Amino acid sequence: IYLREFRYAQAMIFAIEEINNSNSLLPNVTLGYEIYDSCTSTTAHSGCAGKPVVHAIVGESESSSTIVIARTTGTFHIPIVTSLFFISHFATCACLSNKNEFPTFFRTIPSDYYQSRALAQMVKHFGWTWVGTVRSDNDYGNNGMSVFEEAAKDEGVCIEYSEAILRNYPQQRITKVVEVIKRSTSKVIIAFSSQRDMEVLLEEILLQNVTGLQWVACDSWITARYLAIPRISAVISSVIGFTIPKSTVPGLSEFLVKVHPSKSPQNALLKEFWEASFACMFSQRNETTDVKLCSGKEKLAELSNEYTDFSELMSSNVYKAVYAVAHALHELLTCKQGKGHTLNESCVDKVNFTTHTGERVYFDLNGDPTARYELVNWQKGEDGEIKFVTIGYYDASLPAGNGKLKLAWPAETCALSQKPKSVCSESCQPGTSQAVIRGKPICCFSCIPCAAGEISNVTAATGLIFFHFMETPIVKANNSELSFLLLFSLILCFLCSLTFIGRPSQWSCMLRHTVFGVTFAMCMSCVLAKTIVVVNAFKASVPGSNVLQCSAPLQRLSVLCCTLIQVVICALWVSLAPPVPNRNTAYSTDKVILECDVGSAVGFWAVLGYIGLLSLMCFVLAFLARKLPDNFNEAKFITFSMLIFCAVWITFIPAYVSSPGKFTVAVEIFAILASSYGLLFCIFLPKCYIILFKPEKNTRRHIMGKMHAKSH
Repeated sequence: IYLREFRYAQAMIFAIEEINNSNSLLPNVTLGYEIYDSCTSTTAHSGCAGKPVVHAIVGESESSSTIVIARTTGTFHIPIVTSLFFISHFATCACLSNKNEFPTFFRTIPSDYYQSRALAQMVKHFGWTWVGTVRSDNDYGNNGMSVFEEAAKDEGVCIEYSEAILRNYPQQRITKVVEVIKRSTSKVIIAFSSQRDMEVLLEEILLQNVTGLQWVACDSWITARYLAIPRISAVISSVIGFTIPKSTVPGLSEFLVKVHPSKSPQNALLKEFWEASFACMFSQRNETTDVKLCSGKEKLAELSNEYTDFSELMSSNVYKAVYAVAHALHELLTCKQGKGHTLNESCVDKVNFTTHTGERVYFDLNGDPTARYELVNWQKGEDGEIKFVTIGYYDASLPAGNGKLKLAWPAETCALSQKPKSVCSESCQPGTSQAVIRGKPICCFSCIPCAAGEISNVTAATGLIFFHFMETPIVKANNSELSFLLLFSLILCFLCSLTFIGRPSQWSCMLRHTVFGVTFAMCMSCVLAKTIVVVNAFKASVPGSNVLQCSAPLQRLSVLCCTLIQVVICALWVSLAPPVPNRNTAYSTDKVILECDVGSAVGFWAVLGYIGLLSLMCFVLAFLARKLPDNFNEAKFITFSMLIFCAVWITFIPAYVSSPGKFTVAVEIFAILASSYGLLFCIFLPKCYIILFKPEKNTRRHIMGKMHAKSH
């Protein structure tokens, strides 16, 4: 006999008797019941389907059995309120939310759709990107794991292996599953299984002495007291998982321990329960059996087994299910009698009540309650016993993101304070890049040294040279403040090309275009300010005047204003019609190209157009100042850089428009890198050459030579 199932049956009887004794709920109506044993089988329900005397069915504990009942009774439109109250399986399969297939199905426990996604978020939160999975090979395990794997992929978590188990599988098949676990490199295993299936698996885990793993449990077994025993906790002491919030039913525990065969002599199941609980027999079945006789004086309150485990959370769901049926019948009878409702109102949609403990019970359009979970951690107490400690919460009704998952435990008291590390590959060190390993998930990669020129230290080295020689005339003459700001913006320009690499997402699509637009606008603003400084310097009537010093605030203001204009353009673009991920099938019939759609063509070309306007102004001013007297006239170098910059982006337009699919990204990256290198080499390479190799020319006399000659 399955003691936990028997306890749930008694919880149903308790609720029915409580309702029958109520003066407010279903007055003058007496509820009756029939209890059937499904034998954890999907084929044992033919005798209970379609009886007209049955107004509702409370059950089943396993998803697969529930699906069979729901499909059978759905044909006769018998309303079902399934209480997914069993920690075994309690019909949490997400498939049961399909109202087209199960129109009369409801439940008082959340769908596994939410639990699976909660598990994926929790795994990602702890940094476990490389995990293994085990599931029950039935509707509960297969559907739950399918949702988890999909959510895990979205969270960037990779799955090393996925194995299926069932309690009636041959032992050699269970052994092979454990051998896969032993050979794996992941240190975290997600077990989406029923209690009975986990019991079979853990026995083999014990036999092969598999230790050192972090187990992540589903609500089916995370609070299973008979699994959290010293013998099993020796190999899986670290367990974490979600379960439904704690809820107590006043008077239920007292009712359960008062059950006695003498109160129902005709109840054979009750006798079997008593014999199994106390290891006795009411009558000697044969002479060879050496078992003591039951006296009837045994006390259930002195037992410690699944039936008397009052910390188990799911009995309250049976209670709520029965009350949901009662409230539905109450509303239906009230409606038929014309009290409180008009004839056009639907009575069956009005089940919304509050239990004696203050818990509100209602259903959404799919017949599901709001998904709320407690995050439970197995912790060993001072007495060596495993305790189920709540360390966090998950509320699916909260906004998307980390707001759904709340962790609330003192780090020193949590068994996860020293959480294991489970990654396929360690992060690559600076100077190396990730390389995909053929046949492996994206979480597995090798780190290879970057090729020459691939590290953005070309720009950083220039900045170091300028910083080291900051007090030399050539750096001062070229406005060191603007030079450093320009170098910084060039670094950002090089780095922004990285946002164009990888699978497009909502954020990456918006980021790649806005970052590109703002960084290049800043870069062009710096070049424009430098050009204006050169022109103003040579317009001064007296050499050595304070034009440069007085214009420093104006230079900063001009760079800021020119950049802010681009920021406003990008903000309007993102807020009104942002770039979004898109699946492009126009260029190939056998491939789907993931790309970023610009959202608003006007916004995209406005960003490019503004950069083009700034570069055109730089080119015109630099071209006019290219022949001004100076041994080192920066205007001519700015002119060359603008020629390259404009040539690149003018050729970019037809290349971008005509490039199909993934080649569009290649064109954008090439244009970004080519124009950035053009600015870097043309403006800064001549200065670095003089600083490093011609120090004799890095003097004020040499730089101002032509200007002095002209003034004399």
